[in-house]
Amino acid sequence: MLSLKSSLSGLCALLLLGQMSLARAELPEFTELVEEASPAVVNISTRQNMPQRNVAIPGGQMPDLEGLPPMFREFFERNIPQVPRGPGGGRQREAQSLGSGFIISADGYVLTNNHVVADADEIIVRLSDRSELEAKLIGADPRTDVALLKVEGKDLPTVRLGKSQALKVGEWVLAIGSPFGFDHSVTAGIVSAKGRSLPNESYVPFIQTDVAINPGNSGGPLFNLDGEVVGINSQIFTRSGGFMGLSFAIPIDVAMDVANQLKNDGKVSRGWLGVVIQEVNKDLAESFGLDKPAGALVAQVLDDGPAAKGGLQVGDVILSLNGQPIVMSADLPHLVGVLKPGSKAELEVVREGDRKRIQLSIGALPEEEEGTPVVGDAGVERSSNRLGVSVVDLTAEQKKAFDLRGGVVIKEIQNGPAALIGLRPGDVITHLNNQAIDSTDTFTQVAKDLPVNRSVSMRVLRQGRASFITFKLAE
Repeated sequence: MLSLKSSLSGLCALLLLGQMSLARAELPEFTELVEEASPAVVNISTRQNMPQRNVAIPGGQMPDLEGLPPMFREFFERNIPQVPRGPGGGRQREAQSLGSGFIISADGYVLTNNHVVADADEIIVRLSDRSELEAKLIGADPRTDVALLKVEGKDLPTVRLGKSQALKVGEWVLAIGSPFGFDHSVTAGIVSAKGRSLPNESYVPFIQTDVAINPGNSGGPLFNLDGEVVGINSQIFTRSGGFMGLSFAIPIDVAMDVANQLKNDGKVSRGWLGVVIQEVNKDLAESFGLDKPAGALVAQVLDDGPAAKGGLQVGDVILSLNGQPIVMSADLPHLVGVLKPGSKAELEVVREGDRKRIQLSIGALPEEEEGTPVVGDAGVERSSNRLGVSVVDLTAEQKKAFDLRGGVVIKEIQNGPAALIGLRPGDVITHLNNQAIDSTDTFTQVAKDLPVNRSVSMRVLRQGRASFITFKLAE
């Protein structure tokens, strides 16, 4: 009996050890990847000449800081109140920043982030053997935060480039960089999501990971397990100033497209539709007759833009572009941005409940957006209605300024639905319940016939920016 128990115990121990060995075997091994890829990862420092500042101290005496250790000298320099030197006076002082990058060609082309080298007067690239080379900025693209550098050299170590489109959520990835100046630090994690949109970053479908990224990692490579670069580490989401598990990388497919344009043309050209879009939520989907929230709602069509010339209209919901579905509205800028100006595109849209296909030519994204006009008092007879809002007709000047054929301006807000949904005096209403509003009479009639207990859409122009809002009227 004892022998049987001993045998069973031994068998269980062997099974447990086997399971542990199997688990260890399934974990990724990074050592060979790091050994192969590290030589092509570089540290980047910049120097920027800035006006020297005079020190304003009671008594006019500046303490001698030269003999102090660097950390104490920096503390005093930061905390002693200073005033700018007069025009044309003073020496120059240097400001430094640290980031990362990686070599993509044996003759010395280097990729990094634009924000790492922005406004730099001198860029220094430090290789893995600690040698330093001065880099030339070939070009930078603030919209994608990509910069292309060139150092003089030959037979330099290079990374292998992969395909970010082939990445899968849950896949292991690894970052190499210089967080806080600690060269060639390695961190690993998994892909948390793909195609993320961040505020003010309309043209990059970011790769989200949980790889530990900190200041100094910016511009460094993100590798897959095959040792191929799939992204450029660019941003983190944080409330503390440090890593909190949310890191974002620029897909290498996007970065290389930008780099090739910078190298060949010195600038980046992007596709442009000439529309203002917004997300389709549950209420908007109901008001436009959609089965579920999806697509990009066209809130504004810019005059003489590609969309206007192609027949796209305000209120259209774009469901796909060249066969690629638009699940979230942020998907559209990503897909349009990579198209070449002049290329053809096919849009699938929902218009007044019907599906349509629209063919149009993609335009070139303008450099700067123009300012928006301000709406004033139209100075004509007002019209009140059941929404609790008084409106007036647009003047001819306002129609021209906003490129509108019709619409009404809110003059006053009373207690009622308009106040509850956040409308303000000066807002321009161009559509109500999917109907164009060309005058106060039309607005009053449409408002009178609004359904109850059902989502109703309204297109509002505020300071030149159009958007759709929804509300429900009770009995």
